[in-house]
Amino acid sequence: MIEAITPQAPKALVLTLALMLAACTVGPDYVKPDTAVPDRFARAEATADAAQEETATPAPADDAFWARFGDPRLAALVEQALAANNDLKVALAHYERANAELRGRKFDALPVITAGANAQDIRASADQLPGVDRDGRDTRSYDAAIGASWEIDLFGRIRRSIEAGRADAAASAADLAAAQVAIAGSVARTYVELRGLQERLRVAEDNAANQRETLQLVDARVDAGGGSDFDSARARAQLETTDARIPALEAQIAFAMHRLAVLTGRAPGELIEELKPPVALPALPERLDAGTPGELLRRRPDVAAAEQRLHAATARIGVATADLFPRFTLGGLLGTQAVSTGNLFERDSETRLVALGVDWSFLDVGHVRARIAASGADAEAALAQYRQSVLLALEDTENALVRYAKAREEDARLQRAAEDSADAARLARVRYEAGAAGLLEVLDAERGRLQAQDAFADARTRSVTGAVALYQALAGGWPQHVPTRDDLAQR
Repeated sequence: MIEAITPQAPKALVLTLALMLAACTVGPDYVKPDTAVPDRFARAEATADAAQEETATPAPADDAFWARFGDPRLAALVEQALAANNDLKVALAHYERANAELRGRKFDALPVITAGANAQDIRASADQLPGVDRDGRDTRSYDAAIGASWEIDLFGRIRRSIEAGRADAAASAADLAAAQVAIAGSVARTYVELRGLQERLRVAEDNAANQRETLQLVDARVDAGGGSDFDSARARAQLETTDARIPALEAQIAFAMHRLAVLTGRAPGELIEELKPPVALPALPERLDAGTPGELLRRRPDVAAAEQRLHAATARIGVATADLFPRFTLGGLLGTQAVSTGNLFERDSETRLVALGVDWSFLDVGHVRARIAASGADAEAALAQYRQSVLLALEDTENALVRYAKAREEDARLQRAAEDSADAARLARVRYEAGAAGLLEVLDAERGRLQAQDAFADARTRSVTGAVALYQALAGGWPQHVPTRDDLAQR
């Protein structure tokens, strides 16, 4: 119901002002939930043991982790992806939308001012005004007005809505940061896998070349009557088996190049020439310090996003609860009205209206309480999601610590195995040429060299990708800020 307030009735305005001064905010206030986390990671010592370096210090959290691998091409690819990746642009658009919606909610707390004008030329019919001539049935009117309306936020409905919008915007910012972490990690991981595959291809080609020399040696002996076709067939079969590895490796290399191009916002074939020359795998950091679980939770953007969504869900309980109470709206109108444009702004042409509106859906309390219950259930779900994100972050980090440490151990052992197998293959060739060993011994040694060197290249690749995964899990070692479109354009 809306009631006009006249100058002779100031008591209503006084009451309104008193209510405004006593305004309260209904609904629960957000309190960050307590989360029990251990003081240290269970696998924290694994990386130190693997690196055998106790005095190293952790990487600063504001350093770009990809720069610590000492590969300029990797660093350039990550920067290009952060500037041009389309998934990142989607996340940025969501962040900008959340901020725009927050600005809109803030305007809800301010008066809404409108302006309008109207001109009418009306002619009534002869039946409506019998006996009146044509000119007498014509009516003209002109009016112009400025109006304002303002919802008095006595019970915090608008304030809670703004609070929820602010938390939603913060969650979108954290989502954008998480997208940056994921994109940088994907580029680094794919790049490392590419270099590892190129190393495995080199190993296969080198072993194929050695086995081709062995086949030529066997064929020469057969031609000289010192061997058999059986020996030649066995040597040729081993060479063909090794050559068969090459096409599969070349295909995987092509896939990795295509993936890197798409991650950097380009067509799949645009990086082939740039990435075709083989480059050694990036160097491993001496030691990666995981810090403490508490520090991890402060850095992880997915945990921050889950917490902000819990905050928003809590604030929406207050938005729903405010519907249990009346809404008060102040309205005003100041205008002018006349039958001719020349009289519009004369003294007696002014019009005005001041009104207090009261809207209270107390008869619909069942629906209101249902909405409150639904908002409470959403908050409970958001709380469970937050706690789950904390557990998943801890699990992700513990797994990354173990994966990296064990990959380093495997890497070290397979490096020694590759060196020993290369020595064994060389000695077997020497013994064969001297007549002290048979062909089977040579072929077996060469097969062992190929397997050991390929396994070592694969293990070294997994060691470096394990380091990338650990950086991702820790959400550290890279700039912790939310970029704008201008930032991306300047990269």
